[in-house]
Amino acid sequence: METVAPFKEVIDEVKQLGGDAVKYCYQCGKCDTVCPWNQVRKFSMRKLIREAVFGLTEIEKEEIWRCTTCGKCPQRCPRDVKQIDDMIALRRMASGYNVFAAAVKPYRGIAQGLQAQGNPFNEDRKTRADWAEGLGVKPYAEGMDILYFPCCYAAYDPRLKKVAQATAKILNKAGVDYGILGSKENCCGESIRKTGNEALFKKLARENIKTFIDHGVKKILVSSPHCYHTFKNEYPEFNVNFEVIHTSEYVFQLLKEGKLEINKEYAKTVAYHDPCYLGRHNGIFEEPREALQKIPAITVTELPEHHIDSMCCGMGGGRVWAETEKHERFSNIRVEQAIELGAEELVTSCPYCVTALEDSRLVTNHADDIQVKDITEVIAEVMK
Repeated sequence: METVAPFKEVIDEVKQLGGDAVKYCYQCGKCDTVCPWNQVRKFSMRKLIREAVFGLTEIEKEEIWRCTTCGKCPQRCPRDVKQIDDMIALRRMASGYNVFAAAVKPYRGIAQGLQAQGNPFNEDRKTRADWAEGLGVKPYAEGMDILYFPCCYAAYDPRLKKVAQATAKILNKAGVDYGILGSKENCCGESIRKTGNEALFKKLARENIKTFIDHGVKKILVSSPHCYHTFKNEYPEFNVNFEVIHTSEYVFQLLKEGKLEINKEYAKTVAYHDPCYLGRHNGIFEEPREALQKIPAITVTELPEHHIDSMCCGMGGGRVWAETEKHERFSNIRVEQAIELGAEELVTSCPYCVTALEDSRLVTNHADDIQVKDITEVIAEVMK
């Protein structure tokens, strides 16, 4: 039997780029048992880690780009192998050589849009606040209580603009002193960082941080769990600490304090889907559920995989921009699960999840069977 010699140069590069923890893996395979990819196709995180240990990674293959960074395998790993960090290290190596598998070639264009206009759609930066037209939303000024940062999808995507607009209506109704930065802000950079483009992430982060500081921002309200995670857990790498709150938390807080009132019934059965970056990564599980439970006549059901075991929608880790075969979308399974429970609406708290679930609702021919909504859209419908 031929023995494959380790490629020391590759091993060293993986370690230097943040993947040193691969060496702790003892091939138990627990990562493979919980990975959502194995519900739609054959995929082995264990194998990828093993190849990285010996410097045998094939950076031209799609496998290193599949990880959605959902966080399921790190929570099961007995050796703290840090699979997410390892995959990002491999992607940094691949992107450093400008090598992208066919399914992730769109990342090049996404990076160009982020570089030029501060958003992945390459939309004119000047139009970033157009979603707020006619809603009485003010530009952020120093001394305001909250900066509302809607995220790129809520600012530009036609479907997700409705989430930003619902949030503004809630804040207006509750009398919150808030504003937006519009064209002065960039993408938070979370997803491009997960694709391995560390330099672009740092550029976006530094520009945002300077803007926040220059405007006296202290507290940031976000619609996206990915923005939440980045501002709260990654921007401190730049020696700053902003108070960050997610809309699902804040809505519950407003309801609890009596600043927001509900006076309409919502006689529907809804299933709540936990976004990975809100729940598993940041421990926010109960606030969105409790906010929904405050609505009269509503029935809130739990999906088969929920709370810390929630199923990933498939859009994390930069996959929101990748090409995923229709039959390999985790969100298809999620839609089917909700329908089997008798849910009329699938409610979540993440723009990426809304995007994935809306798409799956259509490709699985369930457009008339179930609706997909962000929690802010539901609350905006029933508030007094």
